Amino acid sequence: MGRLRKRSLALAGHGTSLALEPEFWAALEAMAAARSLSLAALIAEIDAGRGARPLASACRVAALTAGRAQTC
Repeated sequence: MGRLRKRSLALAGHGTSLALEPEFWAALEAMAAARSLSLAALIAEIDAGRGARPLASACRVAALTAGRAQTC
Protein backbone atom coordinates (compact mmCIF):
# COMPACT_ATOMS: atom_id res chain seq x y z
CA MET A 1 0.00 0.00 0.00
CA GLY A 2 1.11 3.52 -0.68
CA ARG A 3 1.68 6.41 1.64
CA LEU A 4 -1.23 7.97 3.44
CA ARG A 5 -3.12 10.71 1.61
CA LYS A 6 -4.91 13.28 3.72
CA ARG A 7 -8.17 14.90 2.65
CA SER A 8 -10.23 17.55 4.40
CA LEU A 9 -14.01 17.37 4.60
CA ALA A 10 -16.92 18.54 6.71
CA LEU A 11 -18.73 16.04 8.94
CA ALA A 12 -21.77 17.13 10.91
CA GLY A 13 -20.89 20.74 10.13
CA HIS A 14 -17.33 20.48 11.45
CA GLY A 15 -14.15 20.41 9.44
CA THR A 16 -11.97 17.34 9.81
CA SER A 17 -9.23 15.58 7.93
CA LEU A 18 -8.88 11.92 7.16
CA ALA A 19 -5.69 10.11 6.15
CA LEU A 20 -5.98 6.86 4.18
CA GLU A 21 -3.91 4.94 1.68
CA PRO A 22 -4.67 5.81 -1.97
CA GLU A 23 -6.15 2.36 -2.53
CA PHE A 24 -8.77 2.96 0.16
CA TRP A 25 -9.61 6.39 -1.25
CA ALA A 26 -10.15 4.75 -4.65
CA ALA A 27 -12.41 2.08 -3.12
CA LEU A 28 -14.45 4.70 -1.25
CA GLU A 29 -14.79 6.83 -4.39
CA ALA A 30 -16.07 3.77 -6.29
CA MET A 31 -18.54 3.02 -3.47
CA ALA A 32 -19.80 6.60 -3.53
CA ALA A 33 -20.19 6.59 -7.31
CA ALA A 34 -22.04 3.26 -7.26
CA ARG A 35 -24.51 4.72 -4.75
CA SER A 36 -24.75 8.13 -6.51
CA LEU A 37 -23.33 9.87 -3.43
CA SER A 38 -20.57 12.37 -3.01
CA LEU A 39 -17.51 11.07 -1.22
CA ALA A 40 -18.33 13.38 1.70
CA ALA A 41 -21.86 11.98 1.94
CA LEU A 42 -20.57 8.41 1.95
CA ILE A 43 -18.04 9.19 4.67
CA ALA A 44 -20.77 10.94 6.68
CA GLU A 45 -22.81 7.72 6.53
CA ILE A 46 -19.80 5.69 7.64
CA ASP A 47 -19.18 8.21 10.43
CA ALA A 48 -22.78 7.96 11.65
CA GLY A 49 -22.57 4.18 11.98
CA ARG A 50 -19.04 3.69 13.25
CA GLY A 51 -19.70 3.58 16.99
CA ALA A 52 -16.45 3.81 18.96
CA ARG A 53 -14.28 2.75 16.01
CA PRO A 54 -11.92 5.48 14.71
CA LEU A 55 -13.17 7.06 11.48
CA ALA A 56 -10.16 5.96 9.41
CA SER A 57 -10.61 2.37 10.58
CA ALA A 58 -14.35 2.50 9.86
CA CYS A 59 -13.63 3.74 6.32
CA ARG A 60 -11.12 0.96 5.72
CA VAL A 61 -13.57 -1.67 7.01
CA ALA A 62 -16.36 -0.25 4.82
CA ALA A 63 -14.09 -0.39 1.76
CA LEU A 64 -13.00 -3.93 2.60
CA THR A 65 -16.58 -5.07 3.17
CA ALA A 66 -17.73 -3.56 -0.13
CA GLY A 67 -14.84 -5.20 -1.96
CA ARG A 68 -15.64 -8.57 -0.48
CA ALA A 69 -19.32 -8.22 -1.41
CA GLN A 70 -18.34 -7.62 -5.04
CA THR A 71 -16.20 -10.75 -5.22
CA CYS A 72 -18.80 -13.10 -3.72
